[in-house]
Amino acid sequence: MKEHDSKTTIRTKIERVEARLVERARELAAATLHEAGGKIGALPAAIKPVAPDFRICGTALTVHSPGGDNLWLHRALDLAQPGDVLVVYTSGVYEHGYWGEVMTTAAKVRGLAGLVIDGFVRDADLLEAIGFPVFSRGLSIRGTGKDYGAIGWINEPVMIGNVTVHAGDLVVGDRDGVVVVPRARAADVIDKAAMREADEAAICKRIEAGETTMQIYHFR
Repeated sequence: MKEHDSKTTIRTKIERVEARLVERARELAAATLHEAGGKIGALPAAIKPVAPDFRICGTALTVHSPGGDNLWLHRALDLAQPGDVLVVYTSGVYEHGYWGEVMTTAAKVRGLAGLVIDGFVRDADLLEAIGFPVFSRGLSIRGTGKDYGAIGWINEPVMIGNVTVHAGDLVVGDRDGVVVVPRARAADVIDKAAMREADEAAICKRIEAGETTMQIYHFR
């Protein structure tokens, strides 16, 4: 197969969510952002942190990878900027270890904020020890290839589950799961999420004082 010119399917310039908004989002739960945005952006529930205390907050650098091949992830690592989260679609081919110790080390050295992959990874114990947050569908020891003729894309939209992720979107993940907030809506959703957390804290105080959820929410 003829070698693919990767430069033709890689976008190098993207607009990212402002750093100040990323810092504010860092204090908010993924579920709260999802609800505050009108139940938007929840990635498939199967995508979970490799280690329970992993948390991600950063801007999306999107990767559409050929199935069973991780060359495009290496290319994305070379392009990514500090604070980026690699968001990877593996063409529906899950059961390969697309990512492991070496790539985790490289990502941490470059200052990336994490990896979210619609596929599997490996070296789980080492990933946890290194401390770079990785969210995946699970673990697989099966290796990948590096096909220079296979076409992939970087910084083009990817669909994971029913969510379309664009380069530069806000990505937040915690033990509950991962949410993606469109860049244009980030400021508004963060404001609403902060208010929601304050409201829920006040409701919990009312419950502790003796009120019931039926009374507070006027359920019947």
